[in-house]
Amino acid sequence: MSIPLRQSARIGAYLFKQKLKGVKKFPLIVELEPLFACNLACPGCGKIQHPASVLKQRMPVEQAVGAIEECGAPMVSIAGGEPLMHPQIDEIVRQLIKRKKYVYLCTNALLLPKHIHKFEPSPYFAWVVHIDGLEERHDEAVDKKGGFQGAVEAIKLAKSKGFKVNTNSTFFNNDTPQAVIDVLDYLNDELGVDQMMISPAYAYEKAPDQDHFLGVTQTRELFKKAFANGNRKRWRLNHSPLFLDFLEGKKDFQCTAWGIPSYSLFGWQRPCYLMNDGYVKTYRELIETTDWDKYGRGKDERCSNCMAHCGYEPTAVLATTSSLKESLRAMRG
Repeated sequence: MSIPLRQSARIGAYLFKQKLKGVKKFPLIVELEPLFACNLACPGCGKIQHPASVLKQRMPVEQAVGAIEECGAPMVSIAGGEPLMHPQIDEIVRQLIKRKKYVYLCTNALLLPKHIHKFEPSPYFAWVVHIDGLEERHDEAVDKKGGFQGAVEAIKLAKSKGFKVNTNSTFFNNDTPQAVIDVLDYLNDELGVDQMMISPAYAYEKAPDQDHFLGVTQTRELFKKAFANGNRKRWRLNHSPLFLDFLEGKKDFQCTAWGIPSYSLFGWQRPCYLMNDGYVKTYRELIETTDWDKYGRGKDERCSNCMAHCGYEPTAVLATTSSLKESLRAMRG
């Protein structure tokens, strides 16, 4: 991991506070979706399948900030859709930073050059650009020629202006270990992004392409081979060591879906942003009225091939903080 010391200390203090208070379920980071509209139609995502009336909606600033204050999460991942299509996204970010929340703005980056002047570098803010392979593979994943070059130029622009820039890469069953190595080498060594997040493609129900999601065995084999020869230690991966162990099959965990809840135009989503078992108006209602024990691999058929970070990274983080050995290992990483 390459999380800044200030942020690591802040999250550690937050976790310790929850333990002292005896809180059993609490958010590590919230997936905030202030809109579903997007400027792309990626075959592996189903967000733009919503009706036109929904795609036109934009979450008010007060509602977005209020949801984060309600749950008390120290970190926020703003997604969508494409957040930069929201006319007040810069104000949402400013208000969250004002409250000392760590904000990750997820974007395909094609609109970033047009809107970057609205934002300022901050230790509480990072762009997270989706890069799903090198040029040919990425353009295929986002169904847009020139998507890769546009994202790369935007990353360079943001870096030149002093912003922290992370990436998020999703891998499918038509990706090889070498393809994983090639894109992460490029991002780590040539493009010099600050941190990289990786995820096996999850079976998102509304995605137009249902043929290329990874199964558990495929995921473990893919990352075991990609992480070989010291690659895992060399890359600036923004994941706990135990989550990376989980991806390559060295560890197995149960899902902790409540650790990264999702809030959108419809409210708090049960149980996570990948599954839709209804919405509730308040965070308290989400936590207290959701049967969390019925979700996860071996419990719900829809979860059978899921190894996504939204369910398993929280488990890995909690396991790390419960073990002195793993905590020291994470610090060394």
